[in-house]
Amino acid sequence: MGNIKETFLNPIFKGNPISVLVLGICSSLAVTVQLKGAFVMGLSVIIVTGISSLICSLLRNTIPNRIRIIVQLVVVAMMVILVDQVLKAYAYSVSKTLSVYIGLIITNCIVMGRIEAYALGNKPFASLMDGLGNGVGYAMILVIVAFFRELLGSGTLFGFQVIPQAVYDFGYMNNGLMILPPMALILLGCVIWVQRSIQKDLQEK
Repeated sequence: MGNIKETFLNPIFKGNPISVLVLGICSSLAVTVQLKGAFVMGLSVIIVTGISSLICSLLRNTIPNRIRIIVQLVVVAMMVILVDQVLKAYAYSVSKTLSVYIGLIITNCIVMGRIEAYALGNKPFASLMDGLGNGVGYAMILVIVAFFRELLGSGTLFGFQVIPQAVYDFGYMNNGLMILPPMALILLGCVIWVQRSIQKDLQEK
């Protein structure tokens, strides 16, 4: 049980796929203008990574080595299509906002990387926990970046106004730079810097 717990928690903190391994950067920069989009994208990746890792682990002894990448892509694509259809049915506005980025989960380095590096060599439950942990680690960074971008850039959180009008009356203005793509990269760099300041073992000698 201890190993399973470590398998789940390690990618959330010590081995975070974005802030430590620097994977999945493109989508983390593109969908973090609003918390709602970042939350849905993160949840989608959690589901796809977890279930895809589980399925590939269950099939690991039956997949011929020469076609394993093709099988992985088929499994991931199946999960992404299911998630995309559910979003279109129940959260169409969010699905429209995220646009092609949901579909691009198929090529996400985190999803394919965990299947190839972990799921194909470990038991199903451990693979599920590894996939879920990496998904949660990815989603956590998305939510952190989106929180500051939406709050400082629009004065809202999940679309609701949180900065009182009185603050604007005193001359406060939303920072328009926050909603531009370069600020996502800068904020992500700040997150990486904070984590490396806390985790000394991540610092280059």
